[in-house]
Formats: sequence, C-alpha cells, structure tokens
Amino acid sequence: MARILGISAYYHDSAACLVEDGAIVAALQEERFSRIKHDSAFPSRAATAALRIGGCSAGQLDYVVFYEKPFCKLERLLDTYMLHAPRGISSYLKAAPVWAKEKIWIKESIRKALDYQGVILFADHHESHAASAFYPSPFSSAAILTVDAVGEWTTTARGRGEGARIELDSEIRFPHSLGLLYTTFTYYLGFEVNSGEYKVMGLAPYGQPVYEKLIREKLIDLREDGSFRLNPEYFGYETGLRMASPRFEQLFGGPPRRPGAQLTQKHKDLAASIQKVTEDAVLAMSVDLRRKTGEKFLCLAGGVALNCVANGRVLREAGFEDIWTQPAAGDAGGALGAALAVWHGHMGKPRGDHVSFGRDGQGGSLLGAGYSADEIRACLDSYGARYEELNDNALLGRVAEALAAGAMVGWFQGRMEFGPRALGARSILADPRVPEMQNQINARVKYRESFRPFAPAILEERVCEYFELDRSSPYMLLVAHVREPRRKEIPAVTHVDGSARVQTVGKESNPRFHALLREFEARTGCPLLLNTSFNVRGEPIVESPEQAYQCFMRTGLDLLALGGVLLEKGKQPVGLEE
Repeated sequence: MARILGISAYYHDSAACLVEDGAIVAALQEERFSRIKHDSAFPSRAATAALRIGGCSAGQLDYVVFYEKPFCKLERLLDTYMLHAPRGISSYLKAAPVWAKEKIWIKESIRKALDYQGVILFADHHESHAASAFYPSPFSSAAILTVDAVGEWTTTARGRGEGARIELDSEIRFPHSLGLLYTTFTYYLGFEVNSGEYKVMGLAPYGQPVYEKLIREKLIDLREDGSFRLNPEYFGYETGLRMASPRFEQLFGGPPRRPGAQLTQKHKDLAASIQKVTEDAVLAMSVDLRRKTGEKFLCLAGGVALNCVANGRVLREAGFEDIWTQPAAGDAGGALGAALAVWHGHMGKPRGDHVSFGRDGQGGSLLGAGYSADEIRACLDSYGARYEELNDNALLGRVAEALAAGAMVGWFQGRMEFGPRALGARSILADPRVPEMQNQINARVKYRESFRPFAPAILEERVCEYFELDRSSPYMLLVAHVREPRRKEIPAVTHVDGSARVQTVGKESNPRFHALLREFEARTGCPLLLNTSFNVRGEPIVESPEQAYQCFMRTGLDLLALGGVLLEKGKQPVGLEE
C-alpha cells in the first residue's frame, strides 16, 4: 500500500490530506482545530488527525508532498520588490523575516512537525489545483481551468486531463490576476481580504452593474478568449500591503468603506459590477477552452471557482455537458491535489473505479474526523449537560417535528466536511418556508450581516421541481434560479434576485441527512431545508462535540443533534452558556 500525505500551508486555509493507493482517506483544514479562521500555519493538527483516521504513522508514509514550490514563490516576490524599488520596502521588510524563518524551510518544518524522515516532494501550485479538480472528477477526460489570486507566478491556468495525465498549456501570470482584482474590491467594500469575497458575491444581487464599463475601461483589458491584463496603476498589491492604490480610490470616489459601516447603494452597485466582470471573464475562458479542446466536460479549481454564481453561468452558457468543481477549491484543496498528483503523475498510477461508474471520487467531501457515541457522551457529561439518547427513527422524527414547528437546529453528524461549505455534517438547519427565518438566524445565531443569504439542501431526486437545475449539485457550488411558482413557498432560501446556492442530498452520499429531509417532507410536504454552516461570524465551522455544544449554548439555537443524542436548550442547567 502506498500512502501519500499532501500539505498546504503559509498563505491561507492550510490543510492536510492522506491518500492511500489513490483513494482519498482523509482531508482536513487546520482552522477547524486551531479555531483561527483561514489559518495559514503549518497544519500539524490536521496532519495528525489525517494519519489517525488512516490508522498509520508518519513513518509508514511513502511520500509527503507540499502543494507549491516555495523558492519559485520567493523568486516572484523578490523580482517584484526589485522591479518597484524603492517602493514597497516596508512590505519587503515585513515579509523577509517570515520567509527567512519558515517559508523556505518547508522540508525542515515537515520533518520536525511529523517526525518524518522519508521523501518530500514539491508540486506546482496550479498543478495542485488542476489535480484536485480533475482526478476526483467523474470524467475520463475534461478541460481544466484553475483561477485564483496567485501561486508561484501563475494566476490562471488552462489545459486538459485525460486518463491519469494532466497538461496545462496556457497561463496568465502575476500581476495580472482575476482573483486579486476581485479581492481588491473585497477590500474596498470593507470586507476582509481572502475571507470576505463571498460577501461581495452575496451583496451583488442588491445592486446593478453600473460600474462595469468603468472597470473594463480602466482596470482590466478583457479579451474575447478570456485572457486579460490589469492596469497596475490602480492596484497596490505589488508594492505594499494595500490592495488598492490612491488612483483606484480616486476612480471610485473616495476611500474604502470602513468595516462595519453602513452599506450604501453605491457599495451594492460596485459589488454587482465586479461580480459581472468576473463572471464574464470566467465564462469567456470556459467558452474558449471548449472551442480549443473539444472536450465535453470542464473541471474547475482555485479560489475563484468558489464563486458559485459564475459556475452557474458556465454550466448554462459555456457549452459543456457538465462541469465539476473541487469542493475545497481554494488552497486547502491544494493539499489534496498535490497528493493525487504524486500518485497519478509521479508514480504513474491509473485513476480509480469512480470514473468507470461516472461518480466523483470525493465521497461527498465528508473526509474529516468523526466522533463515537462514547466520545459524545463523555463531552456532554463533562459539562453536566442534559440530553436524550435516541434511536435513528426517533431522533429524525423529533428533529423534523421541531424544524416544522420553527426551531433552529444544530446538526452534528458523522465525519466533517472538507471545504468551506457545510454539507449536512456540521450544519445549522431551519424551515425554509418561514419568511423571517433568514433574519432570525443571521441575528440570533450567526451574528452576521442581514443581507447574507442561506442555501437550500434538497432531496436530490426533487431538485428539478424547485430549481432551474437538471442535475445534482452535492457541494453547494452552483447557483440556480428558484422556479417562479416555488419562490413564495421557500422565501428563507430564495435570494433577492430569485436565485439560490443549491445543495442536492443523495441517499448514498449522505444517508442520514437524506433521511432527515424525507422526514421533514413527510410532515410538511417540503423536500428541502435551510442549511448553513455550524458556526458564528468570525469563527471556523465547529469540528468537535465540545465546540458544537459551546456554540449551541451561546447562540439562539433551540435544539442540538449530536450523533444519536438530542439536547433541548430549555432543559440545560442555567449558567452552562458561560
């Protein structure tokens, strides 16, 4: 048996992934253990958990692979600083000690953290993204598109995969980056860089793309084939720690919005405008790939591939029969891609049986740690919590009944999701038919902005009845329109523009969540639930029973289902929320 551990670290969303004979055994993000959102530190705890899940030690690994090439990245940083010297000296003086201390000593960090003395390999950043997109996909051959902020030098790569081989034959290089363009607007709109991009996407439907022409004229030269160049005069990321230059601020009439300040119609229109330009760019690249490769299918990865509105347009308009997006499309997925690149590319091994059966190889992306009934009981007993232990039928019935009565429920079941979306393992659930439910959860549970939408999780076999979508969407990475007659039925998951970020739930991929949806449908006639991640604003998704219980007690959640255990908020001893 060949075991490969993939590692991503030192930018954002550090992760570790264990692959055994080409099968994905475990994949986990460091933030879930450290409780630092988008943690960039070396993923020691994630790697330890991955090895524990795989039942092996570091000494039994055949390879450890890092998801990018640090010296190539350092070369890009040094070249950029030298090109713009003396501007950017303050940024360089901040970055240089970090690189000298840890970022170029990856081998030493791996050996020390894992007590590992074996072979260490390095993959190219966008090759890792491409491998994460193509190898787990259900397609024997496909076009591949990876788009993010920047790897070593590449910001966008295009190519194709066939069998176990991937070839990336065109790229766009730094400083021309669609991801950094979008992130500059994220910064300007007052949201956190490398974290708040999805807020821009959620805000966009409240505005109109009135600045689209200005963006195209001044900021980005977008060509018919999707290739582009940015105007560096409007950006600050080459020479400093600010994303936008003074000319950018002058172009849009003032300084960036302060975090937490009121959102005006101008902010909403800016969000709509950059969203439209981004969609058009991704779509143009996809159409050109379809024309050049002749492939019927497309695989997507890189942080921009988490823009599920753009993905929906690609599916509808690019001419591909189907698309598949890596659920952990950002840097976390690079750990997975690097490990698979070693198995298929370096070791020359064929792809797995999942392709023969037309299924993806990601297993629902439920690749994190799970907890036994004994571990759950021990945790709750340590808090003096009051709970009921129920069989499956009783638990599902009680939860479905409570949801139908308007309860907000914490749902903690099985192994944790890999990637940024809660897929029914670490979720907060509610009734989508209640108009005020969106505001209630945003205000009483998530403590986040009121404009933020929630996703519907629907029985896979019923998706066509409610959404303009004719296929499964198991990873919540496609936006589709809610069918007009259904919008009034499910107002809590219908965004202001009539769209929804759809998750389909299959009986095979997540049987317990599927069964809960069936129970809810039996009581209400509605085959879907509002599904959002089990966390509060500014915190990662809960990973352990302890984290789930703490979140339950300090929010407005009414019920918590932990495995086969059910807790009611009103029955907990007073003071436990402290």
